[in-house]
Amino acid sequence: MGGLDIDKVRASFPSLRDGYIYADNAGGSQTAQQVIDNIVDYLSNTNVQLDGSVAAALLFNAASVDEVGYGHSATMVLENIARAMENDIKSGDEFIITEEHEANNGPWKRLAQRRGAVVKYWKTVPTSEDNPYSLSYRTEDLLSLISSKTRLLAITGCSNILGTIIPVDEIVRAVRQRAKEVGAPKVEFSVDCVAYAPHRRIDVQKWDIDYCVFSLYKVYGTHNAGFYVRTQALQASLSSIAHHFLAADDNPTKVQPGGPGYELVVPYLLSLTPENSLEASFDAIAQHERLLVQPLLSFLADKKQAPTISFVVIGQNAMKSKDIVAAFDKEGNIGIRYGHFYAYSLIANATPKLDPADGVVRISLVHYNTVEEVEKIVSLLTNVLEQ
Repeated sequence: MGGLDIDKVRASFPSLRDGYIYADNAGGSQTAQQVIDNIVDYLSNTNVQLDGSVAAALLFNAASVDEVGYGHSATMVLENIARAMENDIKSGDEFIITEEHEANNGPWKRLAQRRGAVVKYWKTVPTSEDNPYSLSYRTEDLLSLISSKTRLLAITGCSNILGTIIPVDEIVRAVRQRAKEVGAPKVEFSVDCVAYAPHRRIDVQKWDIDYCVFSLYKVYGTHNAGFYVRTQALQASLSSIAHHFLAADDNPTKVQPGGPGYELVVPYLLSLTPENSLEASFDAIAQHERLLVQPLLSFLADKKQAPTISFVVIGQNAMKSKDIVAAFDKEGNIGIRYGHFYAYSLIANATPKLDPADGVVRISLVHYNTVEEVEKIVSLLTNVLEQ
């Protein structure tokens, strides 16, 4: 397998031509020229809703095109799924969620409140005594939360704050085994892949999950979302929230009111490697991103798996996150950001206490970034921290 042709990659994104360094891609990636061309062609020549389910099924590796659909955002999609699940939830059922992005938390908390279900939290723990913010997840902590009343596990494929990639298939296998041991009759899995999809290949069949979402605008496309619902869940767990006259018993229309747009990026992704396959393309992306993250992690003395890195500056020379970002903005050609990035609970519950309004500094890279850009980020960060 060959690596990425970074010059070809960057030529596919018109916004990169002016030399600005986009280093908060977890907040939204740049848009590929092929997607822009597709939008122009659509609006200029047809402007008729077409079926994009084949491309979406490919990106999720769904078993059927009848398991995928589109929505206006990942948050809205998961809210729709939670609404559709309402009749299948009993008082006392237990939901296990994390403190990650609220998109995969809020809908389940609201559903639990409506139906009398119980919410449990799989929380992070520090991995280093020297750094209380070196947070990670332990599988044993999750398994201790499983009981005979466990109904749903909602996790992220990749943290948009920590950069940690969760081994979803291993987690699901372990939870299913534990659920069987304690007699939980029905456990379903919802995975937020918004921060995962730009970096690795989604595989809902391998993971053996029931619900999955990602945002197209973070995978080089437009501002909407794709979703997956397993056929069994469509048939047995969800009631339709679509128009009453639509036959939606076993297709995603059940949780897709209306017809959102879907300018997908599959042709661009396939073009990245000679193999013309998503597996090869995402392998090449991962290989390139490992090169990107090395100099930045060496500087920050930390370890992550995806090129999304967050930090705070504490101690004798403490700096507010907003001041670090302001110094970058003053420089004028590197974009990083600060805040809680909608993982409010993760920041608010950190120990020692962090101010969620100031949050963390986040630097998030993708495959069109270069090692030279990372070196410029490190150089400027060095100057800022030495002031």
